[in-house]
Amino acid sequence: MTEVLPKEKKQKDEKTLILGQAVVDLLPLLEGESSFETMAPLHPVPGSPLEPLRLSVKKDYSILFKNGTLKLGGEREPVPRPKKWPIANILAPGANNIPDAFIIGGPYEEEDGELNRPEDREFRNQAECIKKRIIWDLESRCYLDPPAVVSFQKRIADCRFWPVEITRVPLTIAPKGKAAKFDKADDESQLSFHGVAYVNMVPLLYPGVKRIRGAFHVYPYLDSTVYEKTKCSFSLFRDTGHNLVQNNKIGGINSPLSKPAVSKNVKEDKTVKEKDIEGKPRPGDMQPPSIKSQSSDTPLEVEPPLSHNPEGQQYVEAGTYIVLEIQLDKALVPKRMPEELARRVKEMIPPRPPLTRRTGGAQKAVSDYHMQVKNISRAILDEYHRMFGKQVAKLGSDMDSETLEEQKCQLNYELNCSGKYFAFKEQLKHAVVRIVREKYLKTTSFESQEELQTFISELYVFLVDQMHVALNQTMPDDIQGTVPTIYTSSEQLRLFAFEAEVNENFEMAAVYYEERLVREPQNLEHWLDYGAFCLLTEDNIKAQECFQKALSLNQNHIQSLLLCGVLAVLMENYEQAEIFFEDATCLEPTNVVAWTLLGLYYEIQNNDIRMEMAFHEAFKQLQARMLQAQIMKQRSIGTVEYIEEGGKVEESSLGPWGITNGSSATAIKVEAPADDFLEESSKLQSDSREHIISTQSQDPTISQKPSNILLKEMPVKKETSKCQDSSTVLYPSPYGVSQTPATIFMETIRFLMKVNAVQYVQRVLAHELLCPQGGPSCEYYLVLAQTHLLKKDFAKAEECLQQAAQMDYLNPNVWGVKGHLYFLSGNHAEAKACYERTISFVVDASEMHFIFLRLGQIYLEEKEYEKAKKTYLQACKRSPSCLTWLGLGIACYRLEEFTEAEDALSEANALNNYNAEVWAYLALVSLKAGRQLEAEQAYKYTMKLKLKDETLLAEIHMVQETVGFGNPSF
Repeated sequence: MTEVLPKEKKQKDEKTLILGQAVVDLLPLLEGESSFETMAPLHPVPGSPLEPLRLSVKKDYSILFKNGTLKLGGEREPVPRPKKWPIANILAPGANNIPDAFIIGGPYEEEDGELNRPEDREFRNQAECIKKRIIWDLESRCYLDPPAVVSFQKRIADCRFWPVEITRVPLTIAPKGKAAKFDKADDESQLSFHGVAYVNMVPLLYPGVKRIRGAFHVYPYLDSTVYEKTKCSFSLFRDTGHNLVQNNKIGGINSPLSKPAVSKNVKEDKTVKEKDIEGKPRPGDMQPPSIKSQSSDTPLEVEPPLSHNPEGQQYVEAGTYIVLEIQLDKALVPKRMPEELARRVKEMIPPRPPLTRRTGGAQKAVSDYHMQVKNISRAILDEYHRMFGKQVAKLGSDMDSETLEEQKCQLNYELNCSGKYFAFKEQLKHAVVRIVREKYLKTTSFESQEELQTFISELYVFLVDQMHVALNQTMPDDIQGTVPTIYTSSEQLRLFAFEAEVNENFEMAAVYYEERLVREPQNLEHWLDYGAFCLLTEDNIKAQECFQKALSLNQNHIQSLLLCGVLAVLMENYEQAEIFFEDATCLEPTNVVAWTLLGLYYEIQNNDIRMEMAFHEAFKQLQARMLQAQIMKQRSIGTVEYIEEGGKVEESSLGPWGITNGSSATAIKVEAPADDFLEESSKLQSDSREHIISTQSQDPTISQKPSNILLKEMPVKKETSKCQDSSTVLYPSPYGVSQTPATIFMETIRFLMKVNAVQYVQRVLAHELLCPQGGPSCEYYLVLAQTHLLKKDFAKAEECLQQAAQMDYLNPNVWGVKGHLYFLSGNHAEAKACYERTISFVVDASEMHFIFLRLGQIYLEEKEYEKAKKTYLQACKRSPSCLTWLGLGIACYRLEEFTEAEDALSEANALNNYNAEVWAYLALVSLKAGRQLEAEQAYKYTMKLKLKDETLLAEIHMVQETVGFGNPSF
């Protein structure tokens, strides 16, 4: 196979170039065949252009793109536009376009190179539309055999930056005369505007990545800089042989490099293998450069200083960049498929099968007991009418008590003799057993006889009360007013549990969390909350069980996957951790926290390349979200949408774990100026909040009516932040009032602090400190202060809070956390000053519930009862609990407002009837009101629950002695 080269001027014969040879066996012709067809392998001749078709691991091959086209400014290049073959001698119009291959482009923010930030958008638009530019639009294709792929990966891992050289070469006109030759000085003088772009090839080592596309700055070519960044010791244009250009006259064919003319101890360097390069250099008003090369037979002995490359320096001054794309058919590093990750998760945590729908539980057990009582009562009445029906009809209302007692004895005798009494007892026994199991959760034997007797007594009282309820339902004429039961919601239980956490009453907190699980075992939010509580108490094994149970309920729940991954890392089960984190990124590719946690995992594994990949993806997703938020903010000017349900403005329909609450909502669109809308919405929120509490208090299953009087005394601030949902109260963020745009690490810190993963936070804080977009901020120091508070390291916490105050003196969270620091360290005077400053800000801090509770407690200690009453009223208005009503009751009692005190204490007792202090103050109120029976009952429960406040107990005894009753032991 021979290639006929184009005839040049004054050339008699055409030059030919042998490309390769094939050997054909002609024996079939001697055997009588007149014609035959065969397929023979074509072997390339050494040095021919066909030889590079087998790539070699030991050799590097360059890709050359020539003849860039100068485009004048004024219009943007159309997209999509066809890619072109890198062949210069195509004459047919349109034949140089590659079929079904187009330059698509895309958003700058999604590129992999440089100049992809939002602030670069305007510069890119001007450069690619208004300014002059050079266009290649060429695509060159290469084949990598398996050994070459391995070498390619190793080269990238050894050096992440690969050079792409660019230079301007003028058209060469051969001088007349036979002795006309180009000397070295002429070759080197033809190199002008010699520049280089540094392409980061590491993304090709990311799992599943097959493409790099982006804009890369062009810098002046300086040997020392190029070697420092790329480890390349020679220039493709300057230091390689002439054949780089002369053998590639057609414009873009791969060719082997000649050996570089450098000292023998320097190894042959690697060159760039690119695909689909779109060059857009913009060196001022220069003439169009081409990616060509002029070689030199000898290397430069000394690197020229920067002043010797003034043309290349113009690239930097003009902000020149080149846009290129490198694409592979197959990723160098395969990525796990989502199906495989889901299968691995199912293997580790099998999904929990849905519970069979059955009518069970405590409520069903009690209703069954009611039904059996009604059936037995009807049977007894039938027996009574059979025995005494005629006598009752005859005597009527003249029947005396002696006759009734005689009939009762006869009825009992008949029931016992006939065996009906035993049958009734057996009929009732199964219902009682279900109550013991479902209502009291007793399924094991008792440890002592005393415990058994105590339980039987409690059970007997309950069964008798429920028997009366059933009988009253059977005979409606005798119904008496039943005492309304106070039903605590799941959100209230979570608030009570969080109060117990903060007060370090972990046993009571565990009771509340377990109560939520008993009520709704299929609610994964309850399992996540309990797991976060176990992390706080450093019970990692139980926390892992909780998170895995949550994941078994919904294996696509992102937070559950992430928390399982966090616990796997903490327990050094790294293989499972990788599965959990990767599955989370596959299910929700836009989740910033998921990518950041995956990057932190790779850091622990010392996998720098994948760590960089995960952090880069997290940063890209955060940028996209911030951009989307900015767009939405611009659109919302003059048009604001909010959700309203039943007169209540809902901040969000999502729970703290991203679970919809399931409540119906109506979208209302308001056309109004933004300032007017915010003012009106704050009024609406305040009014609606007051209306909600009044409406709820009328429902006996939520609260009692007397609390309305107290709540109406409460002045309402007109701020939108006042209407906090329970998740804000439960998971206070000590880092900022309004969560301003944060880094990927601060986003992750917020997530980890919400679930009490303090052990993991320390590592992320170090990244936040070193992050270019982060650094020591007010939020950083607030988080650091909270970690020290959890360890009771008050000195370091105070140092961090001082730093936070210097950065943002008007941040209410700084003063709120300062107040907690002084309160926990026993300095209540300073705590009081900090708390008062916090509540004086227009915008609320994140921990207002405990700020009100602790400030009210300080007021009670200092006997400032009016201030205490006002403070506790605010707490009751925002998030009522047993502690808020107790504080209000104490303040009213000390102010001798006994009616209001009794109302508040009744509310506290309804929410938690195991609080000894509530019973103690109820006893005091009853003593002051002269109600002996109630005083004795309240005192009995005070002693039974073991009141620890000796001063309060002594006060009760003193009042009892004064009024002369209240203590049955007198």
